[in-house]
Amino acid sequence: MQKYEKLEKIGEGTYGTVFKAKNRETHEIVALKRVRLDDDDEGVPSSALREICLLKELKHKNIVRWVNGRPPRLTCRPDLKKYFDSCNGDLDPEIVKSFMYQLLKGLAFCHSRNVLHRDLKPQNLLINRVSFGARRRPRPLVVTLWYRPPDVLFGAKLYSTSIDMWSAGCIFAELANAGRPLFPGNDVDDQLKRIFRYPCNAQPTMTKLPDYKPYPMYPATTSLVNVVPKLSSTGRDLLQNLLKCNPVQRISAEEALQHPYFADFCPP
Repeated sequence: MQKYEKLEKIGEGTYGTVFKAKNRETHEIVALKRVRLDDDDEGVPSSALREICLLKELKHKNIVRWVNGRPPRLTCRPDLKKYFDSCNGDLDPEIVKSFMYQLLKGLAFCHSRNVLHRDLKPQNLLINRVSFGARRRPRPLVVTLWYRPPDVLFGAKLYSTSIDMWSAGCIFAELANAGRPLFPGNDVDDQLKRIFRYPCNAQPTMTKLPDYKPYPMYPATTSLVNVVPKLSSTGRDLLQNLLKCNPVQRISAEEALQHPYFADFCPP
């Protein structure tokens, strides 16, 4: 570690802290992740080992790489949340499309290998690269509240790639609105109320979930034109297919990449 000079803290999560740092010899800017150890831990936590193994396996241009047996070295570009803060409420539609395409490419690659991200949010997305702290084993507490699908909010213990697709839909709407979150709930109850105000009413399919309780069935009168006014009609159709309350009906990452929204897009 002596060869690196820590410059600033980039972010902090459940499993560790990420710092922006500089190689003292090459002056290369990298990111260093310090894994959090509890007092009763013996050796490296299983969560960190699992992440290391997956990063070594998931070799894709839209996923952070593990380099030469060392922790992930990232060019310290801003994450999507910081980018939102810098764009003054305006994001070019082609930039929105490019970001969304890259996110879906990374997800499709992970999902094809039975890996779920489970915590997609703007703070976990680097510009042009997706920062995946991916994990294989589902656990009850997943996904930051604003990007959590209603089936998980109702206590679903078993879920699939659809959990990431709902989060991707929330991020898509946030991109289209230059950083304004779609469902910024204060708690689980408020989150569900916000979700069911939109044309998504699928509560009858969720009645058997552990934490289910009925919410008002709002008439589906809220138009996506009003929700994401700057998004094209094909973009709104893709968003609607990502934000299906019934997880079985949610579009997959591979299907989303074939959506007409990307018909005129030339990948970078």
